[in-house]
Amino acid sequence: YNGFLAVGLFWGLISGQRQIKVFFLVCVVLAGIFGGLTAKTSILFTQALPAIIALACVIFASRDSTE
Repeated sequence: YNGFLAVGLFWGLISGQRQIKVFFLVCVVLAGIFGGLTAKTSILFTQALPAIIALACVIFASRDSTE
């Protein structure tokens, strides 16, 4: 599934569409949370946390460009 998420994030990057970036970053966050709860706790810090930071950057960058 990580490959599909990576392709989706790449698609969002090359298309420049905020909605695509947000959708796939939320998917990465959810996958990281699920993996952290069911497999290894460290997945929360290696997958979910960076995705949360990237999601915040996308949201705040989009906010600045609309003003």
